[in-house]
Formats: sequence, C-alpha cells, structure tokens
Amino acid sequence: MDLDAFAWLLTDDGQRLLARATEMTASGEDSGLAVQTALRKDESAERVAAAMTQVDLRRKAVAKFGDLAPRMYFTPDGLEQATRLAVAHHRAARLRAFDAGNVIDLGCGIGGDLIASSRAGLTAAGVDRDPERVAVAQANLDALGLPGAVTVADATGVDHSPFDVAYADPARRGAKGRVFSAEGWSPPWSWVETLFARDACVKVAPGIPHDLVPDKVEAEWVSDRGEVKEAALWSGSLASTDRRATVIGERGLATLTSEDDPGAGVGAVAEFLYEPDGAVIRAGLVTAVAAGVQGHLIDEHIAYVASSASFETPFARGYQVLEELPYRDKQLKAALRERGIGKLTIKKRGVQVVPEQLRKRLALSGSEEGTIVLTRVAGEGTCLLVRPF
Repeated sequence: MDLDAFAWLLTDDGQRLLARATEMTASGEDSGLAVQTALRKDESAERVAAAMTQVDLRRKAVAKFGDLAPRMYFTPDGLEQATRLAVAHHRAARLRAFDAGNVIDLGCGIGGDLIASSRAGLTAAGVDRDPERVAVAQANLDALGLPGAVTVADATGVDHSPFDVAYADPARRGAKGRVFSAEGWSPPWSWVETLFARDACVKVAPGIPHDLVPDKVEAEWVSDRGEVKEAALWSGSLASTDRRATVIGERGLATLTSEDDPGAGVGAVAEFLYEPDGAVIRAGLVTAVAAGVQGHLIDEHIAYVASSASFETPFARGYQVLEELPYRDKQLKAALRERGIGKLTIKKRGVQVVPEQLRKRLALSGSEEGTIVLTRVAGEGTCLLVRPF
C-alpha cells in the first residue's frame, strides 16, 4: 500500500473519491475497470487504486466486521489476519470481567482487537512494526470515534509492564506461507512464553498442540457460528481453568471447561447422535458433551456422542438416528435409491471417505433429501441415516 496515497485518502478530497468509488461500484452498472477509468479522469492512478482497494476490502470485511466494515480501512494481509469482531468482543469482555482497565496490543495489525477493547471501555494502546498497519489501525480508531493510541515499534522491545494486560497475536505466516513451527512465528514462541509470567492473553492457531501450553496457562478454543476461529492462551490472574471451549452462535455465547468434564464411557449407537462443536473437540471436551446429554462415545477415538435422550445444546449438533444402512458403496447406493433419496448430505469422521467422490459414485436421482453419517463404531465402519433436529 502506498502510504502517501492512503494518507491522502483520509483527507476531505480523498473521502469524496472513496464515496464516489463506493457508490459507482455498488450500483453495478459499470465493471471495476470502467469505474477506475472514469475516476482517473479526475484523480491520479495511485489515488484511484487506493480508493478501489478499500472498496473491495470493505466488501470482503463484512464477514468479519459486520456493519463496521463500510467505515473501516484495511490491507489485504491485515484483513486476512484480523480477529473476527464477535471473537474480539468476547475477549475484551473477558478482560473487563477480570477488572482490567487497560491493555497493550503487541502487534496490533489493522486494529481489530483495539477496536473491541476500546468499545468495551478499556484504555487500549497498540504497537506494530509495520507502518502501513499502524496507519490503518489509527485510521480505524478515528473513523469509529474510538480512543486509543497506536505507534510503530517492535513488540519484543516494548516495555509492557505499566499495562494491566499484555495481548499478542504472533504472525503465523511468512513470505513462503503458513509457518507451522511456533518458534518460527513473529514474534517467536520463546518470546511469547515470557508473557506468561504476567497477566496476558496470546492468540494462537486452533491447532496448537496441548503439550505446548505451559502449566497454569488456560487454553481457550473459540468457534463462531460453527467455525473454529482461534485459540487463546490466558495467563496470570486471567487464567481460570485448564481447558475451555467457547461457542459463539446466533443465540449468544456458551462456554464449557475441563471442570465440567466428569468423563464418559463407550457404548452402542442410540436413538440420538451428537456431533460436538469444533471448539469442543479441539479442547478435548467431547466427554463433557457426552455427560451433558446423558450419553456416551460410540468409539473411544471418534468425536461422536450417542444418547437415548434428546437435548438441545450449544456445544453439539443433534441428529435422530433413523436406521443403520450398509457401509459399502454398492449396497448403500441401493438402500438410498430404495428410499428415494437424491439429495444427500454426507457427514464423516474417522473414516477415509471423500464426500464429493462418494456422492459421484452413488449417482443418486431421487426426489427426497437425506443425511448420512459415515464413521466408526467399536472400530468398524458404519453408515447411519439421520435426521438433524
């Protein structure tokens, strides 16, 4: 991003260009190229490119930032790495619940977490070594009328001791793509570990190994509308349990911890089947879901829960088991055709099946809809015809 062009975009003239680009693009009457050509009659190519980039990124950002997106600013990488606003709000609410008054964001990116912290009433400050992201983060705070300070600095050299909470979101992508070694993060894991000596929160990838989490640090996995978005590590007085799964949905937020997990046994398929949320699975709390629905696992290595009782739970999707069907393709195809099923949803866990390929092999043509679950029960491949509830 051209910083001079971005700075100009924040001026009155720049805002008029951005508004015009937004209006012309929204009308859909002209292609993107036609809009750029029209705008270049009055402004330079660099300024038009800056405006059109923001129009495009704002459209993409709605999925993460909702109705705030049309007033915000982004960089492509910054948007990709930004925390979804619902998740950032949850994190900020946790800080407020622990009576934190201020927070420093060590690697603030475009300011998504700064926005959530400021909206929650926290005094928020951010640093980032990328001048572009700092400029965008400050512009976002200003555009939303939120207090906060942002400056260019290397997080590893900042004195964060005056702040109640230190928050960090290490970059897990490099020039060659995703970095899987924690020591290859920026800042690296060796620096992240130093934060755990104080009240801190560190956002990490949801696939973080459990054995990488230090003792007395809470690991929280968060899903938003069924998608596992991240894990967060909480230390010091902010840690209140060992493992936690937090589920954000249309009805609000629910949380499950290792203290809610008495364990569960393994048994046969029953009338109802439950598919735990991804955050629950990542947190290793599937047996807590089993206990909550008065059920059991159908296989000790598979994250499906069976129960003879019907429950509505935010921590799992529920299905009524209608019958067991043949597991082999030829017999399964015949069984589905006999039931007139032409549109098929395929759920699978613990088996080597590619749903798209199986659907082609079945070549169904009936008028009915159905859902099957392909999994293992007591180590054996099993197919269940189910109905979501």
